[in-house]
Amino acid sequence: MKLRTLSSRILLIALTIILFAGLCGPVSLQAAGTAVPAEKQFKAAKKNYNRFMANSKDWGQRRRWESLIKTFDALARNYPRSKRADDSLFLAGGLYFSLYNYSGWSIDLQQSAKRYKALLKNYHHSHLADDALYNLGKISLKLNDQYRAREYWRRLLKEYPDSDMRRRARAQLQKLDSVKKVVVGGIPRKKARVKKSQFKKPAGAKTAGRKIRKAKKSHQGKARILDLRHWSSPTYTRVVIDLDRETEFTKGILKDKHNSKKTKSIYLNLKNSVIPEVSREIAINDGILQRVKIAQFNNHIVRAVIHVGEIDHYKIFALNNPPRIVIDVIGGNYRKAAKKALKRSSAQKHHRQNGSLSLAQQLGLGVGTIVIDPGHGGKDPGALSPGGGQEKEVVLDIARRLRKILEKRLKFKVIITRDSDRFIPLEERTGIANTKKADLFISIHANASHNRRAHGVATYFLNLSTDKQAMELAALENSTSTKNIGQLQSILNDLMQNSKIKESSRLAGCVQGALVTKLRKSYNNVNNLGVKQAPFYVLIGAQMPSILVEVSFISNKMESQRLASPAYRQKIAEGLADGVLKYINEIKLARL
Repeated sequence: MKLRTLSSRILLIALTIILFAGLCGPVSLQAAGTAVPAEKQFKAAKKNYNRFMANSKDWGQRRRWESLIKTFDALARNYPRSKRADDSLFLAGGLYFSLYNYSGWSIDLQQSAKRYKALLKNYHHSHLADDALYNLGKISLKLNDQYRAREYWRRLLKEYPDSDMRRRARAQLQKLDSVKKVVVGGIPRKKARVKKSQFKKPAGAKTAGRKIRKAKKSHQGKARILDLRHWSSPTYTRVVIDLDRETEFTKGILKDKHNSKKTKSIYLNLKNSVIPEVSREIAINDGILQRVKIAQFNNHIVRAVIHVGEIDHYKIFALNNPPRIVIDVIGGNYRKAAKKALKRSSAQKHHRQNGSLSLAQQLGLGVGTIVIDPGHGGKDPGALSPGGGQEKEVVLDIARRLRKILEKRLKFKVIITRDSDRFIPLEERTGIANTKKADLFISIHANASHNRRAHGVATYFLNLSTDKQAMELAALENSTSTKNIGQLQSILNDLMQNSKIKESSRLAGCVQGALVTKLRKSYNNVNNLGVKQAPFYVLIGAQMPSILVEVSFISNKMESQRLASPAYRQKIAEGLADGVLKYINEIKLARL
């Protein structure tokens, strides 16, 4: 009996072990199988990391940074369940941030944030998760996104109450909360006093700091290339070069040696400028934009070369605050594509029954895609109402309402440049409209003036202006000075040669009239300020009829109260939609 009992117990224990192994075996086996190689590879990578950070001579070679980052990325990817996966992601993120301090390219910040986010998503309970959140807040500040920085630091305080980073996060939030109101053109706006960030740097960072300061000193007085951005389609591309100060430039085209009839590249020489790296080449292959190369041509000139397909025409112009240079390239098939779209729309009108078509198709005029642009957003609140309301919130709500009317009721294809509270540079908004081949572009704003009694509705199109109030408004919306607006007008003649000025003027007239009519049916004292012209940055380079509508004065007590009302904003949206239909009908009659 004793032997049987003992045998039964042994058998029971064996079955228990087998069952437990069956349930937990895969995890245990992987942990056992990956721990040794992961730890071994991590130690080797960390050794190379320490050696690299101690040798500042290698920091000028981007490939050395990227090689080390790839090693840590591979560790995190190949051994996701090891104890070193979170460490690898954290170090890769820190390397990209340190590389940004050396290169100045915002894409390095974005890559750093990508790895910290991966750490938070996959290793929420890691001992480095709170550090990752704190660093994401610092990155957000570098990218001028205070709203997101607050979110990260508040999340740190909420989710990691015992973190050693709590004191730093709270201090950063207090800095952001210490805001003051400044007056721009007589309108109060919020501006945060944010001091230069102090990022927790890896080993060797002090030496890195000395190296960076030495490089900056040697480049003192020169314009520094900060970033390179682009938007492209098969027939259009816009490239923007961001700088830390204004500089002069020359431009030209490089002929294709094998085919002199086609221009293949546009070059730009930036005088008295410097690029943080020896050279940088971005392979894009997006539409007509093939690649962009930017390099230090000599000690004083940075050359940018934009390689594109066949060029119809191009324009290059400078904007300021912040300083940047915009390159617009139109492909040879841009106008052909527009004509084909028009013919297709007309054919649909003649070969189908009207009952099966949308209103846009029935009109048969090629107006099918409309881009709506709610002004401001993110770090740029726009003008403030006497009660503290923000322009960016009001115009976003109006844009959403207008989109709903145009999409659901009238069946237009509508693209909105921003559907949330985020900052978009002015040149990007027009770039979106051009790459999407929009037929109309409507930018929505709320007016403001130091004269609190000023009120009414006005619609603008791009053109030269001598009107003092229009110039002041353009300076306000462009976030620049009236002096710079005057300088811009000197080059507008060339910029507007291919702009849709007549069509934009007609669109502005239709929208202005319809909007005033709609509002006057429900509200008293609606002041019609009429159609005006001014040099707005957001309208420069638009390849379609484009307007900027100032729907009311948010600085006026009566109109700010109206703008706070959903009913008033709905009437504005309906009036704008009526104006679009009126414009299309007028063109239809003109073409009959």
